[in-house]
Amino acid sequence: MKTTTSIKFIAITLAAMFGLAAAASAADTAGQLPPASTKTGVTYAADIKPIFEASCVKCHSGDKPKARLKLDTLDNALKGSKDGKVITAGDSANSLMVKCVAHTTSDHDSWMPPAHNKANIGPLTPEQIGLIRAWIDQGAK
Repeated sequence: MKTTTSIKFIAITLAAMFGLAAAASAADTAGQLPPASTKTGVTYAADIKPIFEASCVKCHSGDKPKARLKLDTLDNALKGSKDGKVITAGDSANSLMVKCVAHTTSDHDSWMPPAHNKANIGPLTPEQIGLIRAWIDQGAK
């Protein structure tokens, strides 16, 4: 009987640990995002397009954009990719775009720009990600 109680205790403890680990993992991902910029009035044309032109449109424009995601215009960026929207206006922390450029997704293939890309484009800076977050939080206009 003592063995059965011990096994139950171990099972409950492990379940609790795994549950806490999953919650901690989700919190860690959210904590890894750079904060949104405090800049107000962020727009695609003035603030975001230059970032996209330097780091994104080489692959995400033209006739065959990667993942069918075009970032060369505001309308195209808001349309999203073959898998759906990548921007959730008003909610940068839950926008796939932010997770991908901040490299917080568990799928490393979705990290943008990719670590080893033909154009040797480096990752976005925390300041650039913060500006993208502010833009999205302010309505992605």
